[in-house]
Amino acid sequence: MKALLFISLVFMSLSLGVCTHSMAQTASPDPVAVASAPNARELLQSKCSQCHTDAMWRDQRQDAKAWEATLYRMMGRGAVWSADDIVSMAGFLGNEFGPQVPKIKR
Repeated sequence: MKALLFISLVFMSLSLGVCTHSMAQTASPDPVAVASAPNARELLQSKCSQCHTDAMWRDQRQDAKAWEATLYRMMGRGAVWSADDIVSMAGFLGNEFGPQVPKIKR
């Protein structure tokens, strides 16, 4: 009986370790750090300009989390991006066109 309990505890410990390790690897990178990547603007222009003008992101004024949700919604409409692309574009949009940034008058 003790051997069965010991084996069960070992198995549960190993399972927990594997789960936490895989969760750590799939965590999203910090949007602010990713947004500083030099290609965030180019990525946005190449991916979004196919369907939208720049007025789309200038007028929305969302934070990075809201932009991330918007970009995932666009995937449902046919956009093809990686998770890293989404985090990068959302971070850039939140920093450059977020609710705290004054609107550019045109």
